[in-house]
Amino acid sequence: MYLKRWITGLIALPFLFFFIYRGGMWFFLLVAAAAELGLWEYFRIVLKQEEKIFSALPLLGFLATGGLLWAAFKGTPDLMAAVLAFNLIAGGLLTVLQFGTLPETLKILAKQILGIAYVPLFISFLVLTRNGSDGMGWIFFLLFIVFAGDTSALYVGSFYGRHKLSPAVSPGKTIEGSLGGLTANLIFGALAKALFLPGLTWPQTLLCSLLIGAAGQAGDLFESMLKRASKVKDSGTLLPGHGGILDRIDALLFAAPVAYFLKVFIL
Repeated sequence: MYLKRWITGLIALPFLFFFIYRGGMWFFLLVAAAAELGLWEYFRIVLKQEEKIFSALPLLGFLATGGLLWAAFKGTPDLMAAVLAFNLIAGGLLTVLQFGTLPETLKILAKQILGIAYVPLFISFLVLTRNGSDGMGWIFFLLFIVFAGDTSALYVGSFYGRHKLSPAVSPGKTIEGSLGGLTANLIFGALAKALFLPGLTWPQTLLCSLLIGAAGQAGDLFESMLKRASKVKDSGTLLPGHGGILDRIDALLFAAPVAYFLKVFIL
């Protein structure tokens, strides 16, 4: 598994760096594709077989995803709020019309609304960050912290993990792995600061690395909870050694809004 994981990562990294460097429409298309695929995998996880029969709400979710990402690309948070409101209104209307013959639609709507917030809304902060000041540097800073922490937590937990972190959610994750991930967050956060954001102070770098890293671990646990509740091992099979798109970006989904908040409102 580890060999496939490294091969997939090494193949994907040059393309990822290219899209980040180019920014603009290139980066938007990359994030939008990840959002649509991630949302599809999310529905695959949370919707039961009988719930998948009613496809209008998931289809509405895919449309809302495109709208959210486009609004983020244009830098219009008010339009993002309008898309979220439209999704809720349209979803509520569809639920009312179908409730008499399919009572499960209310549960589907709740899952759809959660999915819209979890995947496209959270990932849209990558676009907002990239299009802001020092955007490319902040995206690299974020990715260095999240990916280093994710990888280190995996290896430290695999070789040295003894104490379970959250056995009810993910029996494989350990406290030792979590601490190893946070240590890597600090190290690679410092490296990314030196390479991409020299204007950050060292206290700011320490704060960002720890908060972004902790958010990433929370995102990992959240997706593990979704999969465990639905008895699904991986969100998909698109990325050999990693699973699906959602398995690869789960930490990033929680970390991206935290990084944006720190960048815009704290630092």
